[in-house]
Amino acid sequence: MSKFQFPESIKSRPVYGTLEPRVGKFHLMIADAEGAEAILELAAQDSALMAKSHIIFIPNGTDYGDQLKALNPAQYYEGPSYAASVQRIRHVLANAHQGLQVYLTGTEGLMGQAQNEAMQAGIPHTFIQTEHRGSVARRMQCVHCKGITEDVMTDPFVCSHCGLNLFVRDHYSRRLAAYQGVCIDAEDPGNVPEPVELYK
Repeated sequence: MSKFQFPESIKSRPVYGTLEPRVGKFHLMIADAEGAEAILELAAQDSALMAKSHIIFIPNGTDYGDQLKALNPAQYYEGPSYAASVQRIRHVLANAHQGLQVYLTGTEGLMGQAQNEAMQAGIPHTFIQTEHRGSVARRMQCVHCKGITEDVMTDPFVCSHCGLNLFVRDHYSRRLAAYQGVCIDAEDPGNVPEPVELYK
């Protein structure tokens, strides 16, 4: 099953819900990997929604593309990565009219970055629906060098930019769409615990 129940945490940590059909003239659905399952379930609740929907999907090695196309959305785009898709996301948001409904589903990294784009386009984060599906890997920012490391699955982890051993914190920045990592052995260099898988 691609759903995961995150443990309770601090207030800055995002909380995800379940996508529900909303009334609107246009619907933007952005998903990666198993996030496609949430869109398929959404369409099963309200098949008429698809005629007014633009789906942007990043497969990340999954094979949901044909199932999403079979929903006959008004527009469908499949991109190789978030970076390759971001210009299309920005274009859709820049040309959106009042009443746009935004649905984000899949990994935290995708949802955080897409939510950031929507917020920069003037959509309040409380108006954006999110549903986590798939990997629990985190997008982490090193507070020391400011570099971003994608798909972090262990705590601690090594910063991909400066090489520091970082503690995975639950503190989340919406502006950066990333969690914060802090040097774990700053006061005792080399004293680094064995990495453990997140949520284990």
